[in-house]
Amino acid sequence: MSQTVTSLPNLQYLEQRTDLAAAFRWTARLNMHEGVANHFSLAVNDDGTQFLMNPNQMHFERIKASDMLFIDANDPDTLSGPNAPDPTAWGLHGAIHRHCPHARCAIHVHSIHATVLACLADSTLPPIDQNTATFYNRYVIDDQFGGLAFEEEGERCAQQFQDPKKTVMIMGNHGVMVIGDTVAETFNRMYYFERAAETYIRALQTGQKLRVLSDAIAEKTAQELEEYPGQAEKHLSELKAILDSENSDYAS
Repeated sequence: MSQTVTSLPNLQYLEQRTDLAAAFRWTARLNMHEGVANHFSLAVNDDGTQFLMNPNQMHFERIKASDMLFIDANDPDTLSGPNAPDPTAWGLHGAIHRHCPHARCAIHVHSIHATVLACLADSTLPPIDQNTATFYNRYVIDDQFGGLAFEEEGERCAQQFQDPKKTVMIMGNHGVMVIGDTVAETFNRMYYFERAAETYIRALQTGQKLRVLSDAIAEKTAQELEEYPGQAEKHLSELKAILDSENSDYAS
């Protein structure tokens, strides 16, 4: 077994692995999973190149803290071991953690409304409510989809996150990638981006003219939400409390 691709059944990075496991479980509950595809990762060293990630082709509903793989983004032999990650997960998340040290956590999903937005010829998300305003000037649209995210495609996608202010990549014809400092922040951001995309798609379906916020109010709202204290951490802690009350094995 590779020394840099291994499951971690011990207590190393326990809190981080438990947070990731809770995020996987709740993403499945929200029906934002993609069968046994899609991946979340979390950097655990200072420069972000060593990270935890879900195992290859395990359903989010079953993932436990001890299942997480420990991966080194600079190890060229990552895919050669018996416990190797999904090749597209390695391509996309490996590149992000190799080139974007500010992306401590990376969550990639094909959630329905974010993906619908990614399939529109114009994937812009206008600020029409509080949730959509959250992402005003804070996302990037990638319109150069080149197929499955193997290493070449992953390297290309990672370049889209060079501006630290951009924390969401609307992946044209694909889905969405969300980055952040912690699992709590990134999961919360993913959750609200999907909510924002749903609001916009449903508003379009009415066929009526949209009430779009001014640039000044949209930016003011985004800044106020960024500075709103503790919501992301409380969101995740409440989800963990619900899982705990159900005697879930996510933390094992």
